[in-house]
Amino acid sequence: MNDEETKVRAAGAVLWRSAPGGTEIAVVHRPRYDDWSLPKGKLDPGETTAAAAVRELHEETGFRVVLGRFLKQVAYRVPAPGGDGTVGKTVDYFSARVASGEFTPNEEVDELRWLRPAEAEAILTRQGDVETLREFCALPADLTTVLLVRHAKAGKRDEWTGDDDLRPLSNAGLRQADGVRAVTTLFGPDRVLSAPRLRCVQTVQKVAEDLGTEVIQEHLLSEEGYWADPVLGLARFLAIAGDGGTPLICSQGGVIPDVVTQLAERDGVQLDLRSRVTDAEQQRRPAPAKKGSLWLLSFRPAAGNDGPRLAAATYFASQLPSPSPLNSAKGE
Repeated sequence: MNDEETKVRAAGAVLWRSAPGGTEIAVVHRPRYDDWSLPKGKLDPGETTAAAAVRELHEETGFRVVLGRFLKQVAYRVPAPGGDGTVGKTVDYFSARVASGEFTPNEEVDELRWLRPAEAEAILTRQGDVETLREFCALPADLTTVLLVRHAKAGKRDEWTGDDDLRPLSNAGLRQADGVRAVTTLFGPDRVLSAPRLRCVQTVQKVAEDLGTEVIQEHLLSEEGYWADPVLGLARFLAIAGDGGTPLICSQGGVIPDVVTQLAERDGVQLDLRSRVTDAEQQRRPAPAKKGSLWLLSFRPAAGNDGPRLAAATYFASQLPSPSPLNSAKGE
């Protein structure tokens, strides 16, 4: 199903929690369809898929969540408004860990069950949900998430007469930085790092302020610092990932493609390009990195001396709101 055919966009998640017997998955009963489903819902106008997933989970289940890795997109057709044929629908699914809250029956969901993965798979009504749950179960639930962002727009370098290190974000870049803040916050960053460039620091400054902390500047993640010794630069990146938690890192277009490509090749990970990337851009650099873009990187813990291992990598070219979906379409 291509973008032109997709009229309805939705988002959801595999909602999970740790329990004494292992990971438990939330499945919900929807009285409108009389089915058992993973929680999901349509995007509101001007929403990103990540924001919609978090909002829908809270509305349907009562839980506040922290997003993890992107799982998959499920595509199918639903009745068109007015009953004239069908239109395409896509649902983007994330992993989502419970942070707080409790379930209260509501108009959309009248029952929620916490089940072990095999039990959840057995009760789910739709094959797309089963496949999504299997994708979740293919990796450990509690992976380290690294949010790797390229700085937002800062105007043209040849039009800036001052020190390039001090070139600030443009008005468009400030809007991109707000988008970066809105999206990355959904993944629960716990510290903020940046190449020592004003445009890099400005891109993530508000996230650091939200956390009540400072932006930690990393010279080895700047272009000249990284390429002076790429092995050392990559080792520093892995050390940050190896500290666990959810670091947000802002770097430059001359660094990010090499870091992502080197890790993907080393650990045998297929890069997932969630946003459209031109053939020319793919040929120019294996791992794209548009200004204001996000690489969502998931890592397994270190098993030896090579540091943590990349387990999944998903690229989001823009953090600005998506075009409005056709929310009036009915059915599943």
